[in-house]
Amino acid sequence: MNVLNQTIGSKFALYHGDCADVLRGIPDASVGYSIFSPPFASLYTYSNSDRDMGNCRTHGEFHEHFGFLLPEILRVLKPGRSVSIHCMDLPTSKERDGYIGLVDFRGILIRAAQAAGFILHSQVTIWKDPVTAMQRTKALGLLHKQLLKDSTMSRQGIPDYLVTLRKPGGNPEPVSHTARELPVSVWQNYASPVWMDINPSDTLQYQSAREEEDERHIAPLQLEVIKRGIVLWSNPGDVVLSPFTGIGSEGYVAIKNGRRFVGAELKKSYYEQASRNLRSAEVSGEQRALFAADEATL
Repeated sequence: MNVLNQTIGSKFALYHGDCADVLRGIPDASVGYSIFSPPFASLYTYSNSDRDMGNCRTHGEFHEHFGFLLPEILRVLKPGRSVSIHCMDLPTSKERDGYIGLVDFRGILIRAAQAAGFILHSQVTIWKDPVTAMQRTKALGLLHKQLLKDSTMSRQGIPDYLVTLRKPGGNPEPVSHTARELPVSVWQNYASPVWMDINPSDTLQYQSAREEEDERHIAPLQLEVIKRGIVLWSNPGDVVLSPFTGIGSEGYVAIKNGRRFVGAELKKSYYEQASRNLRSAEVSGEQRALFAADEATL
């Protein structure tokens, strides 16, 4: 495994290095579930490394780069288990692309995963407030003055998606739940094709991981989205994988929910922040277990 550094805990292993290199060192069929948010094909630029997929000049180049990673994810997953990819369609700009519109980034990811051997399993639309998006991006299509001027350029807001793909084969270890853990009311919410209740601010604090040279702010995945995927598609004790760990959101939630975690992160400042966040989750879990043991003896 070609890595620059590593942080090993009792519930996690985090590697500072290129995700494709890191995954080559993970044993076959050892991961119970994977969830991550990939670099959005130059929408956010995280580092100046040639290994950073966010530095791809074209969407075709990203597709090719991402194609090196997907076979490794397929290999390390257990048969019948899933990978969930958080994504959104990408707005184009007149200056960069020559036209104003959208790129079907979700479709690029799905086609790449299917080409690697995955089966498309599930797609969830995550609602986002168009007013907030308009205030943040000043996108032409969301402006009310554009509606009054020429509504042919007006459009709806861009939601997030959680796309889940499954490795072929029968799952040797069923992921089962009790009615107390997942009652019908909760399952109906999980099963909805549109999640309307995701708080966009429900993320790990990320300011300490930002560097002055960052061209765009980082966008950590909402913790509730991660939790739903982990609870639904993995067992307690399973290894959860994120090849783009960022500040450690997926690992933090995995550890908090009784799973183990393995991750890779290319950017040094994010790797260091993720290490701290994963240590924090591990310590709080140990403290909860200690308190539970104390209460049991009373």
